[in-house]
Amino acid sequence: MSLNVSLPPELENRVRQHVESGLYSSASEVIREALRLFEAYQGIQAANLAGLKTDIAQGVADIAAGRVRELDINEIKQRGRAALAAQQSA
Repeated sequence: MSLNVSLPPELENRVRQHVESGLYSSASEVIREALRLFEAYQGIQAANLAGLKTDIAQGVADIAAGRVRELDINEIKQRGRAALAAQQSA
């Protein structure tokens, strides 16, 4: 299959640089590698999104089951400062 692609000058120069470096023998190889990496990136993004959706669903389930309570930010700060002070004095 043959496909023509238009690239902005900056990207075209980057493709040329990769070929000139000797790492790739043609612009097609550069583009193929870029697409493989992009697809891997998309896979990681999809997995991250699925994990986030799972975490949100768990949070909603915890709320529905009454397994949550309001956070007291001042209490959290006090506990953190006490733990830090204990570390520094040890």
